[in-house]
Amino acid sequence: MFILVVDGYNIIGAWEELQRLKEVDIGQARDRLIERMAEYQAYSGYRVIVVFDAYYVKGIASKQEAYKVEIIYTKEKETADECIEKLVKKLKNVQTQVYVATSDFAEQRTIFGRGALRKSARELYIELKNIEKEIEESIDSHKNIKAKAKIPLDDRILEKFEKWRRGDL
Repeated sequence: MFILVVDGYNIIGAWEELQRLKEVDIGQARDRLIERMAEYQAYSGYRVIVVFDAYYVKGIASKQEAYKVEIIYTKEKETADECIEKLVKKLKNVQTQVYVATSDFAEQRTIFGRGALRKSARELYIELKNIEKEIEESIDSHKNIKAKAKIPLDDRILEKFEKWRRGDL
């Protein structure tokens, strides 16, 4: 099993699109990140957990799920880094590979020590762009494939059937 743990505010601060949204409304930036991670989860099959610390969201810790993405808001005095380190320790085992998406160098060193691998914000962004491109290419190739008839028919007959179907008698 593969798990991707995302340092939410670190990624928001690193991606230009999300940074611009954050300047207008931090909630929109969080929602957009969650949507992007849902696309990633759907395509990759990874379990995705996004962690936001209480720096921007005051109150008690909470866990939510949206689009099959787990969202964790830390306790008020707990950082996302601390929460991520606990998650890595809890989730990492012989059968589970954990990746942490963050560009925080100190956090990368810490999670390496716990057996997890890292994806920088830039690497995750490039991976998402590649996924979008693959999906687009897959859709385009499906559009170009003609359905094969189960009964082979002459082109003249197929043309006549097509005219009947369209009402062009």
